Amino acid sequence: MTAQTSEKMNLRQQAAAMKRVLGYMLRDYKLPFCLVVVCVFGSALATLRGTLFMQSLIDDYIIPLTRGQTPDFSGLAAALLSVAIVYGIGILCAYGYNRIMVNVSQGTMRNLRVELFRHMESLPIRYFDTHAHGDIMSIYTNDVDTLRQLISQSIPQLINSGVTILTSFLSMLVLDIPLTLLTLAMIGVMAFVTSKIAAKSSVYFAKQQKDLGAVNGYIEEMMDGQKVVKVFCHEEKSVEQFRRLNEELRQSADKANTFSNITMPVNMSLGNISYVLCAVAGALFALNGYLGLTLGTLVSFLTLNKNSTQPVSQISQQMNSIAMAMAGAQRIFALMDEKPEEDNGYVELVNVRENADGSLCETDERTNVWAWKHPHQADGTVTYKKLEGDITFDDVDFGYVHLPGPQIHPRPQADSPDAERAHREDRSVQRREDRRCVGTAAPYSL
Repeated sequence: MTAQTSEKMNLRQQAAAMKRVLGYMLRDYKLPFCLVVVCVFGSALATLRGTLFMQSLIDDYIIPLTRGQTPDFSGLAAALLSVAIVYGIGILCAYGYNRIMVNVSQGTMRNLRVELFRHMESLPIRYFDTHAHGDIMSIYTNDVDTLRQLISQSIPQLINSGVTILTSFLSMLVLDIPLTLLTLAMIGVMAFVTSKIAAKSSVYFAKQQKDLGAVNGYIEEMMDGQKVVKVFCHEEKSVEQFRRLNEELRQSADKANTFSNITMPVNMSLGNISYVLCAVAGALFALNGYLGLTLGTLVSFLTLNKNSTQPVSQISQQMNSIAMAMAGAQRIFALMDEKPEEDNGYVELVNVRENADGSLCETDERTNVWAWKHPHQADGTVTYKKLEGDITFDDVDFGYVHLPGPQIHPRPQADSPDAERAHREDRSVQRREDRRCVGTAAPYSL
């Protein structure tokens, strides 16, 4: 399999994981998420209104006031007040969607952990024998926590950036078409660069989450088996194995963050280039009177240019958390997609009442009489087998002397012949057990 094919498969897996994450979120928080989208639109439109006001501020207020003999600032004050109100609404919308997403993210994490634990309890023992316990614990802690930042920050940021790019594009088309085409060309370059770098980093983020689970699993096993490690003098090999796993984690994390961290500076530089090109071309148009471009229009357009390229940079900045969250989501859904253990048994233990003729019948009352209920599928009959058995206590140091029936006697006194004989038998059994362990012990393998 080529590297390009592997990247395409990884992108499809990430898209499927993102779809499932959104499905879990919308299942319980559809209305709050709709409110978030409305608030994001309100915040983006408020920012756009303030940007477009720059054109009116320069062309309709500042330039006429500088040319007038007796400038009247009442109209400017009213316009500034209206813009301030719009910005205030935008601030409230921004606070609203961030606050709502905190509740949505924490609630989604809680529901996901509950479903994970409930599904884990239905898995067969085979799954726990083939997966390190620390690796399973890492899914509940590290992998689930990666989704918190995705839901609370990255998803609202993606929506906000998309709305900002769309509204800025429409406004730039109204202001000046040639400069809009130049801006779109630079946005296309930024999107191409971001997609290439993100494809590289996502592969290493997936490996980082896998290596992190391996390290956690190894640490958990070593802590549980510390006595065994000491007995078989396995300390040096344990440290050597840990260093190898830790080095693999360091390498995958280093490569993942290297590709992720260079995305933002590259896009910022491309955005600055786009700004400079539009500023130079727009200044030439404005000074020579081409296309009716005024100074206020140019200032508003340059602000929109910055607003349109900045969301691309913000999206690239979120690629770190998005790629890490998708890697964690794939591990989470891999556990949830494990086939649960099927219970095909039909014999059950029930509480019964014994009739005068010795027959047994099932009852809801507590009778302290139990029987195995066996439905026969061939003829539809049901038989009951009374639960019976005998328990013998040997060499115990407690007893109940006031209960009827067989008595449980205390341990013999230390100076009695019975105690001496029991002590000799215990030592003989212990020596045989020691010889058996020494003769059959094999090197402990980790």
